[in-house]
Amino acid sequence: MTNELHKLLRPIYNQIETPMSRRAWLRAAGLGFGSIGMAAMLADESKLLANPQSDNPLAPKAPHFEPKAKRVIFLFMHGGPSSIDTFDPKERLVRDHGKPLPIKRPLAFADGKVGPLMKPLWDFKPGGKSGVPVSDLFPNIRDCVDDMCVIRSMVGEGVDHGAAMLQTFTGVSNFVRPSMGSWSVYGLGTENQNLPGYIMIKPTLSHGGAKNWSSAFLPGAYQGTAIGNSGLKVDDIKNEPIEYLLGKHLSPDEQKFELEMLQNINRRHQELRRQDPQLESRIQAFELAFRMQTEAPEAFQVDKESEVTKKLYGLDNPITADFGWQCLLARRLAERGVRYIQCTHSYKWDQHEDLYNLHTKNAREVDKPIAGLLKDLKARGLLKDTLVIWAGEFGRTPVSESGDGRDHNPYGYSIWMAGGGVKGGFIYGATDDIAYHAVEDRMHINDFHATVLHLLGLDHERLTYSYSGRNFRLTDVAGVVAKKIVA
Repeated sequence: MTNELHKLLRPIYNQIETPMSRRAWLRAAGLGFGSIGMAAMLADESKLLANPQSDNPLAPKAPHFEPKAKRVIFLFMHGGPSSIDTFDPKERLVRDHGKPLPIKRPLAFADGKVGPLMKPLWDFKPGGKSGVPVSDLFPNIRDCVDDMCVIRSMVGEGVDHGAAMLQTFTGVSNFVRPSMGSWSVYGLGTENQNLPGYIMIKPTLSHGGAKNWSSAFLPGAYQGTAIGNSGLKVDDIKNEPIEYLLGKHLSPDEQKFELEMLQNINRRHQELRRQDPQLESRIQAFELAFRMQTEAPEAFQVDKESEVTKKLYGLDNPITADFGWQCLLARRLAERGVRYIQCTHSYKWDQHEDLYNLHTKNAREVDKPIAGLLKDLKARGLLKDTLVIWAGEFGRTPVSESGDGRDHNPYGYSIWMAGGGVKGGFIYGATDDIAYHAVEDRMHINDFHATVLHLLGLDHERLTYSYSGRNFRLTDVAGVVAKKIVA
């Protein structure tokens, strides 16, 4: 062996532990034959999971109980849309427009340019047979309101974007924790072994970035896979949504040979490191990456859809084409068995000023694509077991800022869900008469997470992961399922 080759291989040799001798094994085992009893206890504890882990962390697992939804599509409006101007009309704000705030103002993000009460800047009209009111910002979504459950009583703690987004996606605002998508795939696995179980389409890189779709201390196999990012245009990513997915310089047989060589080394290494879940995750990631070459390219070929379908999502209009592409890709991934998908409209909804013009522009970009997604899912029979969620990280205040802007408000805001076992044409919860605080059927973010997991067939109190000496869960020590919204 040459000195050069020896130097190259030395780091590999140093990482491989010497196998135990019989004496060393007996000494280690002698630390306590009570470990046999411990194994039985741990076997019982494994029942806390939806299904005990198999060798493949992404293999489908049985839910705790019969699910209403099989998958989730989360439509995230980064910046915080105004509930008052979208889904929560208030007569008092119309009547008292221009009057001072009648209560003590809670902790806010910006205190410098606070004005009086400000009425909704758009008219509201009843939609569908249910008559649920939706503002003129969303005329197309209003047509779909009979399939939607509007939740007007969301509550969080974060008054800044970073804290509010972390809490929205992970349940906490001050630590790195696994995201809701990671918990969902950890609990249920995924139905398609040739695609990731958790996909983020054009996620935002600001306000926490990858921490918002991280698997944190869960095995790396449950990490979200990003398709581009919010700073890229669709044309920049649609031809190669996942960079380096295809090996352009090697044939499939050559790639398979290299992968098998690499995996043989990894498996031998793993035999000596049985308590290293991260190594197993890396092994699974290599294998998934190879399998994805057979199916992912076709799944991402949105252009193969019919012209009628592309028009339904607004791909024929430059205003709606970007978010329309995201929504149509989400439908294609959903029907191919991906468990959790997120589309992001970023970073556009943070209107501290010029709210009328900018909310109008933002709504035009997403209204038709979102309605198209709901109609398309329903026509294909997918909406009944696909939970669609529309939300920002918080709402906005009933008082004005810098003219017609509004500050952040996490104390009472609106989101909506559709399909996936929720009641359609239904309003859940309420804010006070000026839409500042949730006062009826308050849904804290922990309750929201508990409810989403429940719809997926998972008991949020049983879906746990042992880390650093304690059991963790998405809802931590809180969370109550909002059973009133379940159909």
